[in-house]
Amino acid sequence: MSDSNSIRLQKFMASCGLGSRRFCETLITSGRVKVDNEIIKELGTRVDPSLQKIECNGIILQTEPMITIMLNKPPKVICTSNDPKKRTTVIDLLSDLPERVYTIGRLDFMSEGLILVTNNGELAHTLMHPKNHIEKTYNVWLDEPLGYFQIKKSLKGVYDKNELLRFKEINEVKHTRQGVLYNIILEEGRNRHIRRVIENFGKKIYRLQRTHIGPLHMESLKLGEWRYLKPSEMKILRKYISKNAVDSEDE
Repeated sequence: MSDSNSIRLQKFMASCGLGSRRFCETLITSGRVKVDNEIIKELGTRVDPSLQKIECNGIILQTEPMITIMLNKPPKVICTSNDPKKRTTVIDLLSDLPERVYTIGRLDFMSEGLILVTNNGELAHTLMHPKNHIEKTYNVWLDEPLGYFQIKKSLKGVYDKNELLRFKEINEVKHTRQGVLYNIILEEGRNRHIRRVIENFGKKIYRLQRTHIGPLHMESLKLGEWRYLKPSEMKILRKYISKNAVDSEDE
């Protein structure tokens, strides 16, 4: 095998649109991947896709054109490919896509706003990894304002189920008839991160909307609408990721 053409098996699988690199590693270790008819379970395995036959679950893998989509997720839509309860999924909203795609991260069932969908496993892995400090920005409407010390605590961190949950930034935007609108920025997103912090303070969220992922903004997309990322947006996103990686190494 030529070293110049070889690639780590999980990286090649991710490039075929199977999922994130971490998910592809799980497929390998569970014995669901064959290279030249031999089951491979070792994660360090390198392959040459131009010379070798690579299969997952009996399907021969081939690379697909890389696509990334931004979508304005409505409430009551879930961020999985399939749902046993037959609820609407994000993938259901993407009509007639020939590529196999999956969401980069998630928004919970009742939340709305910007979510990225891709078949680019490397991009998904990079955006989801906590060490890369990818900022995500949210509009959050509460039934009543937070107190001064609650805001301070949200920045310092709240322990819930043995996890430290904190906001990078929180700013009050305006008061409305229904309550108060806050702008909140996270650098790492745990399950129901914002909701768990706010619930810890005994407050109620009646609307939660993600507006930004890094430098990307959903602009004028209506609920349920989607579009492909432009080449210029991909360039800006890659530059943002590279800068964050350098900054995190300097910390």
